[in-house]
Amino acid sequence: MDIAILFGSFATLLLMGVPVAFCLGLSSLATVLYMGIPPIVVFQQMSTGMNAFAMLAIPFFIFSGDLMIRGGIADRLIQFASGLVGHLRGGLGQVNVVTCTLFGGISGSAVADASAVGGIMIPQMVKRGYAADYAVNVTANAAIIALLIPPSHNMIIYSLAAGGTISIADLFTAGIVPGLMLCGALMVAAWAVAVRRGYPADPFPGWWKVLRYLVAAFPGILLIFIIFGGVRSGVFTATESSCVAVIYALLVTLLVYRSLDFRGFLAATLGAVRTTAMVLLVIGTSASFGWLMAFLQVPKATIELMQSISDNPIVILLIINVILLVLGTFMDMAPMIIICTPIFLPVVKAIGMDPVHFGVVLILNAGIGLNTPPVGTVQFVACAIGKVSISESMRTIWPFYGASFAVLLLVTYIPQISLWLPSVFR
Repeated sequence: MDIAILFGSFATLLLMGVPVAFCLGLSSLATVLYMGIPPIVVFQQMSTGMNAFAMLAIPFFIFSGDLMIRGGIADRLIQFASGLVGHLRGGLGQVNVVTCTLFGGISGSAVADASAVGGIMIPQMVKRGYAADYAVNVTANAAIIALLIPPSHNMIIYSLAAGGTISIADLFTAGIVPGLMLCGALMVAAWAVAVRRGYPADPFPGWWKVLRYLVAAFPGILLIFIIFGGVRSGVFTATESSCVAVIYALLVTLLVYRSLDFRGFLAATLGAVRTTAMVLLVIGTSASFGWLMAFLQVPKATIELMQSISDNPIVILLIINVILLVLGTFMDMAPMIIICTPIFLPVVKAIGMDPVHFGVVLILNAGIGLNTPPVGTVQFVACAIGKVSISESMRTIWPFYGASFAVLLLVTYIPQISLWLPSVFR
């Protein structure tokens, strides 16, 4: 009955349209009251969930990404990507995917990717004769690449949800190859749709211009290597790297690009504070919800249920993927990671799956969910920019879904895709 109250009240509140953070907190409170546990326990678990040193990396990475956005890095990345792949069929679609990949290595956020790159690329694509639904779908699907490559905030959340025992450096490294695979798959999908619709390709500007564009964008791109190289080499931790990222972003935007004024700095600071407050509230309430699941032995029950269905790892992983994809349609990413990690991590460990590998699978599933209604945060952002209805974009999103699902299956069933690169650095 306790489990029924926990999940039943959460589902009811969610269907009523209550924000997910309050759904998690209120359902936890209702359950402890029914069980006769002092309500203060919920708030203690919320505090414990947010009070982790590694959590400091999230606001600093958000801040550095916001500074780079306001410093004009998106324009320079688009110019470089245009010179590099704009001559391929469906030129601006290809540019969009590559830019989202590069920008994802700076922002670490799919929503930031969709709003920053989409804010520039979607109107430009529509103006050049591309259909708005194509521009929106390319942007929204390419934006989730940011979740896989460093400095993905969600990799940090997964590590903390797993008890802080999984190396953030390994997670950052493990997501690179799947992220690049997703980039390639989406470029193929964008090319196929462009051929069917007869979209043009831009002329190749020549390698000298591409080199000039690279030089202009290089100070921003260098941030990717500073973050990854510093964490991977052990020069600094993920938290320290986020502080380095902020200092570097300030130096680049103030001294190199000279495009950040005091008003922009204040806007970036307030934006980072606002986003951090929302993320930490969700993390805190998810922590109390997760503690109750552990107290009620939900992970143990899940393992027993899975084993009663099948003992075949292929079938178990398929079931987990389906469940995660369904959950991703109505849950935001942070609470999904914090809730699902303690449930499914013991299950995949029991069948011999590496926790780092599972982290990549979990985050890719949740990323696809960000493009799936009724929540679909990234899809809503892209549709708002492109002035396209969700139903209109969903009618033509299937080639991009197909590319994402193909990568998901490959990453799920071929562990070395995720684990090869971390093994190289060990």
